[in-house]
Amino acid sequence: MPLTFELCPGRMIGGSNPCFIIAEIGQNHQGDVEIAKKMIKMAKDCGADCAKFQKSELECKFNKKALERPYNSKHSWGKTYGEHKRHLEFSHEQYRELQKYATEVGIFFTASGMDEMAVEFLHELNVPFFKVASLDANNFPYLENTAKKGRPMVVSSGMQSMETMRRVYQTVKQHNENFTILQCTSAYPLEAEDVNLRVITEYQKEFPDIPIGYSGHEIGISISVAAVAMGAKVVERHVTLDKTWKGNDHSASLEPAELAELVRSIRLVERAMGTGIKQMLPCEKPCHDKLGKSVVAKVKIPKGTVLTLDMLTVKAAEPMGVRAEVIFQLVGKSVTQDIDEDESVVPEMVEGYSKSFRSS
Repeated sequence: MPLTFELCPGRMIGGSNPCFIIAEIGQNHQGDVEIAKKMIKMAKDCGADCAKFQKSELECKFNKKALERPYNSKHSWGKTYGEHKRHLEFSHEQYRELQKYATEVGIFFTASGMDEMAVEFLHELNVPFFKVASLDANNFPYLENTAKKGRPMVVSSGMQSMETMRRVYQTVKQHNENFTILQCTSAYPLEAEDVNLRVITEYQKEFPDIPIGYSGHEIGISISVAAVAMGAKVVERHVTLDKTWKGNDHSASLEPAELAELVRSIRLVERAMGTGIKQMLPCEKPCHDKLGKSVVAKVKIPKGTVLTLDMLTVKAAEPMGVRAEVIFQLVGKSVTQDIDEDESVVPEMVEGYSKSFRSS
């Protein structure tokens, strides 16, 4: 299985590819297509890679009693839960309109298929990848049917155990090599103590042949940026135009300025990750030339003297002498000329000292 794969046309994830940033609009659009379009444009302007929604076929997702139960929350858009959800649910034609708009704006467009009928519609819509919400991570018939469709998959793992996620991995893997698993805790907003970023590392050990990501519901951006530093190759965050709007998700969502700062910070961290090879870099040479320490004579040393450690010390010196880290290699060697006290000991002054050790 690949550690990298094409999640969207022309956009690889995993390996050294940039973190894929999903702006989860979800149902924060208030049931208004024009607001949804503004949010798509906002996601693009802030630098996100993808604008994502949540698609449900309500009679397939909920049973009749669930839809009929009273819903008296301050966030309710109707007297029953069904009325509330119908207000927030876009039609198939509206989804096509939003997809067209996202294409015009220049941002990838997809949605979580919240039930199998919704997945069928999204497959017909030709979304670049399927997002599996945490609530379906243990829905194995759903996972199997979705994986068989052959589109890349992004699977959130809120409310699940490692044992369940091993089953998720094996179930999807049988039918589809191109998927990623996101560490997620399903609480809104999410307290820092419950984020459990170390699961990212555990997932990397358990599933070493797929990219691992992070879906966050915490306040602010710091934790999501830390997830990238830990190796998250996909980051998903809920977004909103106004945190005070009606809806359970708004308080844990990022407003435009926060989303833009998240993208900027992630890209900055990616630049800072480096190669893992420790060596002196060209940018360090001015500091090294000015302040780097080298070997200096602690006392006057006559020509022909065999060096002992008590004759030598380390200082920032002009000119720069033998590098400080090889001082012990000078012990037992003879000097080829008189060396004054406090004078730099350069390689030419030491008999048999290889020029390969010359400071640079």
